[in-house]
Formats: sequence, C-alpha cells, structure tokens
Amino acid sequence: MTDFPWLTVLGAVPLFGAVAVMLTSKERPELAKRAALVASLVTAGLAIAMATQFKTGAVGYQFVEKHQWIPEFGVNYALGVDGIALVLIALATILVPIVILASWHDADPLAPGGAHAVRAAGDPPPRRPVRTFFALILILETMMIGVFAATDIFLFYVFFEAMLIPMYFLIGSFGGPRRSYAAVKFLLYSLFGGLLMLAAVIGLYAVARNQLGSENATFDLPTLAAAIKDGTLVIDPVVEKLLFAGFFIAFAIKAPLVPFHTWLPDAAAEATPGSAVLLVGVLDKVGTFGMLRYCLLLFPAASQFFTPLVIVLAVVGILYGALLAIGQTDIKRLIAYTSISHFGFIALGVFALTTQAQSGSTLYMVNHGFSTAALFLIAGFLIARGGSRLISDYGGVQSVAPILAGTFLVAGLSALSLPGLSSFVSEFLVLVGTFPKYQVAAVLATLGVILAAIYVLWLYQRAMNGPVAGRARGISDLNRREVWAVVPLLAVIVALGVYPKPVLDVINPAVTRTLEHVEVTDPAPTVNTSASTEGTQP
Repeated sequence: MTDFPWLTVLGAVPLFGAVAVMLTSKERPELAKRAALVASLVTAGLAIAMATQFKTGAVGYQFVEKHQWIPEFGVNYALGVDGIALVLIALATILVPIVILASWHDADPLAPGGAHAVRAAGDPPPRRPVRTFFALILILETMMIGVFAATDIFLFYVFFEAMLIPMYFLIGSFGGPRRSYAAVKFLLYSLFGGLLMLAAVIGLYAVARNQLGSENATFDLPTLAAAIKDGTLVIDPVVEKLLFAGFFIAFAIKAPLVPFHTWLPDAAAEATPGSAVLLVGVLDKVGTFGMLRYCLLLFPAASQFFTPLVIVLAVVGILYGALLAIGQTDIKRLIAYTSISHFGFIALGVFALTTQAQSGSTLYMVNHGFSTAALFLIAGFLIARGGSRLISDYGGVQSVAPILAGTFLVAGLSALSLPGLSSFVSEFLVLVGTFPKYQVAAVLATLGVILAAIYVLWLYQRAMNGPVAGRARGISDLNRREVWAVVPLLAVIVALGVYPKPVLDVINPAVTRTLEHVEVTDPAPTVNTSASTEGTQP
C-alpha cells in the first residue's frame, strides 16, 4: 500500500462529497446532511487507515506524491507528511464529522425559539440553503488536508489562500447578527497576510533561480531546505530577514499571534459553533504549523535572529489573551480570547528551539483543537437552548441540564491544563522546554496557567452553579445526537492526558529533524559535581 495515493484520495473524498451534497434537492435537507456525514466519516476512516501505515521513527516525508504542474516555473503537485503534518491531518479529519453531527440544525431556516433553534435571540436567518452549509464544510476539509500535506511552497500557498473562501461564506452566510462585519474583517486580515507571503514566495523563487539556475529553480520545500542546509543556496542575511518577515507575518495573522489577533474574537463569536471549531481548532493551526515547517526550514538564521522578538510576542499573547478572557461577558468571545492565550504557548514552544518545547507545541496544537472544539460546541448547545450568548443570562444550569454542565466542566478543565487531561502534557512540555533557554519567559508564561484557572472556573461558577436563573429555566439537557458529538472529544481529551506517548512518538522524529536543520541543540544540563565529589574523597 506504499504506492497508494493516500493524500490525494484523502483530499478528494470530501470534495466529491461536497459535489454530492450540492446535487441533493433543496427540499431534502436531511439527505444533504446525511451525505455530508457519510463523506466525512469515510475521510476520517481513510485518515486512520493511512496513519496505521505511517512508519514511526522514519526520516523524511512519507506517502510522497509528486507530479509536474507548471514545469516552466518548477511548480509541482507535491504532497507528503511527516509526523507533525500527520497528527494535524488526523485532527482535521476527526473534527469534521463531529462538527457536522453537532451542527445538524445550524443552517435550518427556523426562527429562534423554534423546535430546533440554534441561534441566539436577534440572529438573522441563514442566507443560503442547508446543503450549501454542509458542502462548504467538506470543501474546507479538502483545503485543510491539502495545506498540511503540501510539500511544494506554491501549492501550499494555493491551499493557504483557498481556505479563506469556504470559511468566509460559513461566517458571512450562516453566522450571527454581525456576521458580515466579522467575515469581511477575517477576509481582509487573511488576504493582507497572504499578499505578504506571496511576495516572499516570489522573492524566494527569484533567489533560488539566481543561484541554482533556471533549470534547477523550484518551489519544492525538501529540495530548497536541503540546498540551504548544505550551502548550495545561500541567501543574503538582509534578504533572508525580509523573506522570513513575509512568511512569519502571514502565519502570525493566521494563528493569530498578538498584535495580529483582533479579527479572531469577532469571527469566532459570529460564526456558528461548528464553524468556530474549524476556524480556531484547525485553520488557525496552519499559522503555527507554518512557523514550524516553513520559517525554520527555509530561514534558519533569520529564525534565530527573530527568536527573542517572537518569544516576547508569545508571552504577551499568553497574558493578554487570558486577562481579556477574564473580562468577557460573551461566552463565545471568552473562548476566543482563551485561544489567543493558548496560541501564545504554541508559538513559545516553536521558537524556544528545544526538543521538548517543539514536541509540546505540536502536541498542543492537537490538544487545543479537541478541547476548544468541546468548549465551542457545548457552549453552542447552551446558546441554542437559552437564545443568548451573555454569561449573565444563565445560572444554575447544572441543576436542569447536568450532562451539559458536566461535559462543559471537563472541557473547561482541559483548557486550564488540569493534570490528567490532554492540555496539561503539552503545556508542561512547552514550559519545561522553554525554561533552560528563556527562564524569564517561562516564568511569566506560567502565570497564564493561573489566569486560565480564573477565567474557566469563574465562567463555570457564573453560568452553571447557583440557583437556576435567567434563561437557564426550563432548558433541556443534551440529546442523543449532541452526546454522540461531544463524547468522542472528551474521550480523546482523557486518553491523550493519560497516555500521550503514541502521538509523541510520531511527532518527535520530525521535531528532531527540524532542530538539526536549524543547527540548534538542546541545552546541556548544568550540574555542579564538585560539591558531591568532595564528600566522597578518602
């Protein structure tokens, strides 16, 4: 099965599923939903089957596919995955069927307060048919698989920009009352970053063409990374810094990293809960993935030069996002700001440039995807019942909907990195890996853990504890479909918290290879042996 085009098939299945969904009748929305769910489950099954064929510990990319696309410019349809890309593709393909199941009624043209209401009071009805909503999710899944699997820089850029289109329509056509504003803001920020990246991509190609010759000029990432490592391709230091900045700013906007974050709270708050899960849980990971994959491999010297600045931005993001989360009155905006804080941890781990920190950072991308998905979906279930996103409109939910409150508590405890749940392992690795090189940054980042406990527990105390009040009166508990959507997320959160070794075994070889390329090593332990040996002298 090594010659089987796993990645192409994996990306094609949801795309064909989207076509099938769009071919269903407008008058049969249930058929469109079932078709979308089946396509996403098939994709998830293929991803799991592909993962079983992955050779843990092997060097380089696996499941490689390469075909000429635009030979005049050295552009290829080139795909391949290492351990980092594999776990992120697995994250995307697992989350999509869960999102479809949880979003079963999110595009229904029903007024708030109806039998299947999913929108807060004042939210406008969807602008497009139900089938369009689910087709856009499947198209987005294809783009997400492509962006993590691409090993040609130009192809990566195409997927990077193409992701914007389905997400723009998911927010702008099916979101809340300020959906048009949020969708346009998301699009403008992302397009600005994409244009900077395009300029950097062209600049990199021009440098490679000038030094390697027109016949050898290429956008192939492994080829360019190898040429940079062995000195065949030498980039002027000033040019390298400029090219790094073009890539990094695009990734920092996508992640988002402070101060490029301001689009996220609006987009996440106005999107449907399922769309917010894909936006924050997967799409934003493309930013931190890009930092790890492209910034470090293509511009190793510039990456080390800018590391202190990125470390500062990451720590500021950790504290800033957490402090703003504490002051939020809107449930979905609160979750969005917690994600800004978490992305600070991820960026900190990437640029700490140690094995533990980068492994923890990659694992954090996966764990954050699952924990944030649970938070957004369960919050969405609550909002659907109460018709409001305001925390103050709820109280005592655990008395009338104990399953909803209990699942939200587990997801919240994962977000604050409680030991035994998935986020703890990744956050611990990031902090432990950062401390030997950046002690002050690690100590300040630890304050983010304390602030996380405040915003999560305070949210739970206000909305779930106490006497039943406000819109919590008379709300129903989770139904069977909603339980089926949430339980897999909680199971993964617990499983990765108790036993993260299988995922780390996949991630670690890719992280080690990245650090070797950048030519950095883990700090040697400093132990004062003189005192211990003096006591043993005869």
